[in-house]
Amino acid sequence: MERFDDGGDIPAHLRGSILALGNFDGFHLGHQAVVGRAVGWARDEGRPVIIATFDPHPVRLFRPDAPPFRLTTLDQRERLFAAAGGDAMLVFRFTPVLAALDADAFVAMLVERFGVAGVVTGEDFTFGNGRSGNTQRLAEIGATLGIRSEAVAPVTSTDGGVVSSSRIRAALRSGDCATATQLLTRPFTIEGVVQHGDKLGRTIAFPTANIDMGAYLRPAYGIYAVRGRLADGRLLDGAANLGIRPTFDPPKELLEPHFFDFAEDLYDQTIEVELIEWLRGEEKFADLDALTAQIARDCDHARQILAGTPPLA
Repeated sequence: MERFDDGGDIPAHLRGSILALGNFDGFHLGHQAVVGRAVGWARDEGRPVIIATFDPHPVRLFRPDAPPFRLTTLDQRERLFAAAGGDAMLVFRFTPVLAALDADAFVAMLVERFGVAGVVTGEDFTFGNGRSGNTQRLAEIGATLGIRSEAVAPVTSTDGGVVSSSRIRAALRSGDCATATQLLTRPFTIEGVVQHGDKLGRTIAFPTANIDMGAYLRPAYGIYAVRGRLADGRLLDGAANLGIRPTFDPPKELLEPHFFDFAEDLYDQTIEVELIEWLRGEEKFADLDALTAQIARDCDHARQILAGTPPLA
C-alpha cells in the first residue's frame, strides 16, 4: 500500500480514485462498511481505492489537553487499510489551515489536488470549518464539480446498538474487552517499542516487556490476559499489568506483558500486545512475596482463558 499526505503530490496512477473518507480510528465494523463500499465501487469501475484518515485527530487540535484516546496508530491503520483492499492511504494533517477550509474549498481540494472521482463516507460525516459540511452538502457541491458521493448507514451490533469509536472506548475503560473485540472485529492492540525498565520482573521469575502507552486510550488499569505479536509474526500468550504499579514507588504508567515460556531479548523491538480479557484491578501488595504469589495466580488464570480463546486472523 502506498502512503502519502496532503502536503505532497498524488501519483498519477491514483488519480480518478474512489476515496473512503473519515477518521477511521480503530477501524471498527462501521468504518469497515464504508471502506468496503468504496472498494466495491472502485472495483466495479476499475478505479484505485484511496482510504483517507486525519492526524492528529481533530479533537487534539481543538482540545489539546484532552486525555489520550487513540485506538490505533497511523502504522496500524495503514496495515488495516491494506488488508481491507485499499491501494493507498491519504493522511490529512489536521492543522489550523485545514480546519479553516470551508466545505466548498474542501471538496474542491479533493477534486483539484487529488483527482478524486467518488467519495464514500458514513452518514454522520461532517467536514469544513465549523462542521459546515455534511453528506448532503458533499453531494450538492460534488454535483457542481463532477464528483459523486455515497453515504453508508450506521452499522449495528448484535445488541442493536450503533457501532462507534466512543462505544469501544467506553468498553475498554470499563475493562470490557469482549465488547471492544466484537465491535473492532479484533482485540484492542497496543503497539510499541520494548523499553529497558528496572528489571525487577526477572528477579521474581516474571520478566516483562515494558511498553509506553503513548497516545493510546487508557483502558481500565489492571491485569489482563494478552497475546503478543512479534515482528517476525510469532504469537505469544501472556499476562500483563497495565497501569502505574502501585506496589512500587514512584508510580510509572506502563503496559508490562509477561509472555509465558519465553526468554528471548525483546529490547528495542516493536511488538503488538492484544488485550484479550481483563482479570482484575491493580492492587498494592505488602511485599514482593505477596506480589509474586498473586502474579503466579494471574498467569494461571490467563493461561486458562487463552487456551479457550483461539487467535483471530
